[in-house]
Amino acid sequence: MRDINLRATEYFESVARLGTVTKAASELGVSPSAVSQQIRILEEQFGVRLFRREKRRLVLTPDGDRLFQTTSQAFSAIRNARSAISRQRDTRNLTVRVSPSFGVRWLGPRIADFAAQNPDWNIRIDATPDFSAFDTEAIDFDLRYGLGGWTGLTVDPVMHDLVLPVCSPDYLAYLRTVSDDPNEQIKAARLIDSVKALYRWDLWLASNRISVTGLEYPFRFDRSSMSIELAKQGGGIALDSLTLFLPELKRGELVPFSIGFDVIDFPAYWFVCPPRHFNRRIVNRFSGWLKDKAQEHELEARSLLVDMGCKFRPESGPELITTIS
Repeated sequence: MRDINLRATEYFESVARLGTVTKAASELGVSPSAVSQQIRILEEQFGVRLFRREKRRLVLTPDGDRLFQTTSQAFSAIRNARSAISRQRDTRNLTVRVSPSFGVRWLGPRIADFAAQNPDWNIRIDATPDFSAFDTEAIDFDLRYGLGGWTGLTVDPVMHDLVLPVCSPDYLAYLRTVSDDPNEQIKAARLIDSVKALYRWDLWLASNRISVTGLEYPFRFDRSSMSIELAKQGGGIALDSLTLFLPELKRGELVPFSIGFDVIDFPAYWFVCPPRHFNRRIVNRFSGWLKDKAQEHELEARSLLVDMGCKFRPESGPELITTIS
């Protein structure tokens, strides 16, 4: 190992992965000239060219590609070990990643209960729509919204999505002045589109055999919380997850557009992490707490909808994937 320049090898791996000296220098926190110098040292040591320049990008030579395959695996293993050591060192830290709307509207009002039961733990909630890269990020687990099936990870179902169109009472009263027929009302309504939802208006309209000529959305949001807020203010009809607007439905600030349409019911919220993360007792503890809270929520949500006269239409992941594709 003494004859291997580890710094030069690290710089080489960064350039090969990112494609330019400038990007590698930025990642490594050094100057581009320092990176170039280390690459020259490595090429002199091996006695071969590792890169050739094509336009403004560096491309690996066959010898460079052979070296990169080995170094990328080695540095990936080192990063994994560093992540594991960091997690083990920070034994009193728990980091959770959730989607922004779910974090604010569902988990946020409940997390104080878990914190009270585990006062010695520091809890960080990372609210972002991006899934965790567990090999390179110090995230204990994700609460993912999706259809499941993420390979190489433990994927545990937490809660179903209950999707239905809702609006404010005043807006519903307005639509009823347009027509007594909900099919005609929906054609005259302003439809609020939550662009990252699994079940959107085009699927809902098709499944209910409603044809809307020139379907357009006057409002489109990448956060369900914004769609729900606009619907509450009378801005139109939102098609979204009851998980996110149950309090508004209980208070009467939002109402079902029509109980004649079934509530779409499918598994959509998942506890996701590498299997090894369950070696931490706090992860198991949070998983159990989360399932208890999810069960309480689902029982309350379904009971409220039944009392309102709603019916449910179960869907499954494969059916949704077929519909979407």
